[in-house]
Amino acid sequence: MVTTGETTLDADALARWLDTRDAPGGGEPLQLQQLKGGSQNTLYLLDRGGERMVLRMPGARADAARLDGLLREIRLVRALSGTDVPHAGLIAADDTGTVLGMPFYVMQAIDGWSPMDGGWQAPFDTDLHARRELAFELVGGAAKLGRVDWRAHGLEGFGRPDGFHERQVDRWLAFLNSYKVRDLPGLDEAAAWLRAHRPAHYTPGIMHGDYQFANVMFARGAPARLAAIVDWEMTTVGDPLLDLAWALLGYDGENPRDDGFYLDMHGMPTRSELLAHYESISGLSTENIDYYLVLANWKLGIVLEKTYAAAVTAGPDKTVVDPKVKDAFAAMIPRLIATAADLARTTKGS
Repeated sequence: MVTTGETTLDADALARWLDTRDAPGGGEPLQLQQLKGGSQNTLYLLDRGGERMVLRMPGARADAARLDGLLREIRLVRALSGTDVPHAGLIAADDTGTVLGMPFYVMQAIDGWSPMDGGWQAPFDTDLHARRELAFELVGGAAKLGRVDWRAHGLEGFGRPDGFHERQVDRWLAFLNSYKVRDLPGLDEAAAWLRAHRPAHYTPGIMHGDYQFANVMFARGAPARLAAIVDWEMTTVGDPLLDLAWALLGYDGENPRDDGFYLDMHGMPTRSELLAHYESISGLSTENIDYYLVLANWKLGIVLEKTYAAAVTAGPDKTVVDPKVKDAFAAMIPRLIATAADLARTTKGS
């Protein structure tokens, strides 16, 4: 048995099960190490004779919704097999929970880096020409994901694409009202604009739901190459153009922000360049991108406000959110909502 935190894993049972699935390193001793990352699930690095894999499973106190979310992830990564979407390929999965007491899956270990681990790695920290290619790779990943034939890959019923945009405003306002702790200027103005300007038609596709630099990994060294999209908790079948807008949240209009974003965006391409790149890969039109940018800023503000609300409502002896995160969100979230309202006022068709 191996115990990490509140979770105890039967390493011998896991090793035997991996052998039955022809996983790499067959017959070699199994070593486990818990990894950082993954807000909804627990990650473990598995090593068998130098063959490295990653196991993903819910935490010891996972509720039914978390378990269901993990099963959705398993279904998704199975569906992505054989596509050109950069991801950690599925090695094996236990949907039933009989091996370790709850469902889990094992995927390829990605040799790469995340911008969340100290920002841009070399040479992208100083070479601005190389850095701009990271943005093209990010947007290209969203385009590849959105163009997957989700029905042909077994994802019928994975989401509810019918009425997707009709549900957005009411759904997220109800979500916010369940924990609201302060007024957010511009919230209702942006909501009214979104109701009036939702797309009449769209092409459903797989959308990650939180698509940004924070949720991808890049291969080491230049040239830039997207190694894997990660953290699939919010993935559904909806409007993939919302992923594109999410990837553009570091932009104020045509050019990237000079400050106020969680990464240094100097040297990045213009928004028009990225839109053209997305269209060339996805085959989708970005003509209505303003709507998606309003929705992305507005929705992200609401999602992050839940974390801020948890911080300000916690008792004095209960720390649930890093104080630095609380302070950052105190200003960041109103800015996101205000940006949504400003875009709604100034965009074409408003």
